[in-house]
Amino acid sequence: MAKGRKNGLYGGVSEELSALMRTGWADTERHGLEPDEQAPYAARRRAALSARFPGERLVVPSGNLKTRSNDDTYPFRPYSGYVHMTGDQARDGALVLEPRVDGGHDAYCYQLPRDSRNDDEFWTGATAELWMGRRRSLAEAARVLGLPCRDVRTAAEDLAAGSGVPTRIVRGHDPALEAAVTTDEERDDELEEVLSGLRLVKDAWEIGEMRKAVDSTVRGFTDCVGELSRAIASSERWIEGTFFRRARLEGNAVGYGTICAVGEHATIMHWTDNDGPVRPGELLLLDAGVETHSLYTADVTRTLPVSGTFTPVQRQVYDAVYEAQEAGMAAVKPGAPFRDFHEAAQRSLTARLVEWGFIEGPVDRAYDLGLQRRFTMAGTGHMLGLDVHDCAHSRTEEHVDGLLEPGMVLTVEPGLYFQPDDLTVPEEWRGIGVRIEDDLVVTDGGHENLSAGLPRSSAEVEAWMARFAG
Repeated sequence: MAKGRKNGLYGGVSEELSALMRTGWADTERHGLEPDEQAPYAARRRAALSARFPGERLVVPSGNLKTRSNDDTYPFRPYSGYVHMTGDQARDGALVLEPRVDGGHDAYCYQLPRDSRNDDEFWTGATAELWMGRRRSLAEAARVLGLPCRDVRTAAEDLAAGSGVPTRIVRGHDPALEAAVTTDEERDDELEEVLSGLRLVKDAWEIGEMRKAVDSTVRGFTDCVGELSRAIASSERWIEGTFFRRARLEGNAVGYGTICAVGEHATIMHWTDNDGPVRPGELLLLDAGVETHSLYTADVTRTLPVSGTFTPVQRQVYDAVYEAQEAGMAAVKPGAPFRDFHEAAQRSLTARLVEWGFIEGPVDRAYDLGLQRRFTMAGTGHMLGLDVHDCAHSRTEEHVDGLLEPGMVLTVEPGLYFQPDDLTVPEEWRGIGVRIEDDLVVTDGGHENLSAGLPRSSAEVEAWMARFAG
């Protein structure tokens, strides 16, 4: 039995209570389950992973719960590589690819099975189902995932028994499994690189999930516009909560910490405190994305005038960012270098900054020296999928130094940020931050803007707000 809470109100379990708790439970095994719609896609992903590492055992953990405080834990989010290879979201699990003599692999998934009603663990243990909720049985999991499932409580022992097999493991997610195998850190890093790289090109099922995420996000932004008048009486957190409600209603949650930044907060790239006032006359930079139940996330940004119309200076900044985004999006097409969209957008912004006299030209010189970065801050986009910054551990030559391919999903998000204490710009420009971000999928003929349901130009934004703003 698990160790009880130190200052719990019950001192122990009587034999009579234990006997009572073990009886009178119905058989709830689920029969006739069908494989999840993602299962055949996950099988193809595992085959691609297998082909990269013939003769080696591969271990991909899902991860464990992390303590927030005492016996309270953070919400669990499995390792993305595990989700991609299995379609599963269970905690304390692991995918194992065991090498065969023919160079292929046999795949199986370790899972925490259902609790037995023949002891007290199901209602007193650390992972007690009566407290934490019903889990799938191993047989149920095998049918849903389309691969054999084993009891994770034997995983460390099983892996240690096969110590003679060359093994790689993804580190940082399950210390017990790492301790059970002897591996090389550099070789393990290569496994994570490959897992990340296999997500660069999305399959048809994944693109469908991205559409769901973006469509829900579009509705969430519309919700927020409709709540602006109530936010003015409250704070940025009213906007954050409004979007979160849509994310929980239609998906799993938000895909990352929502940025609701009004006024000078919009110049802070990752403002997530969201506790500032919402004042008419200022801009709201809203950067948010719904995460689907399958854990694929959108990532969209709009910068909106709280009053419904831009001031002349706000419009000037906004239109420059819009122009840069247009240039960046035009560069998103198959066969183009990944960096092209970033460079096109940054050059556009550099030209405007030189024109306004904020940096010294000519434009090529200013861009080569990176002078625009004082005001543009970040890169112009990133891969998107199971992670908001997806494929981050993939090989550089396949990612930022690679070429775009149909099925890649990425953001294009140029911005201009004039800090409130920046004495190099006129006072009326200080504290203005503008970012426009959309989610694009590369197609055979160019690209599709998945988030085209939201307006982008300043005139379109004002018309949209006039229609929906509350």
